[in-house]
Amino acid sequence: MDDQFFRNLQPEKLLKKMAKKASKNKKHTIILVLLIFVALYIVFDNKGVLKRIRLEHEKSEWIQKVKADSVETKRLQDSINALGNDKKTLEKVARERYGMVRQGETVYQVKKDK
Repeated sequence: MDDQFFRNLQPEKLLKKMAKKASKNKKHTIILVLLIFVALYIVFDNKGVLKRIRLEHEKSEWIQKVKADSVETKRLQDSINALGNDKKTLEKVARERYGMVRQGETVYQVKKDK
């Protein structure tokens, strides 16, 4: 009963059957082989589909990097404009980054306990 559900496939007979069909239809076999080679050439060539997909992926990565850099450039340009035009911003940066004080001011530093 269990033998009914399994096919007894023999690869030798299958290959012989395919060889007989190929010898009968030589024209179709040659066209099929040529189409296989053309398809392989189109997919795996230096200018093939896989290379194109890889280049499109790299292009999208570079576009994202350019967008991120343009946002950073915009932020830095705004910072430069604020330092050049706004005296309060300039004073804030001079005090925080460079520890500068006005004449006659006393600076007290508070130590933080860890």
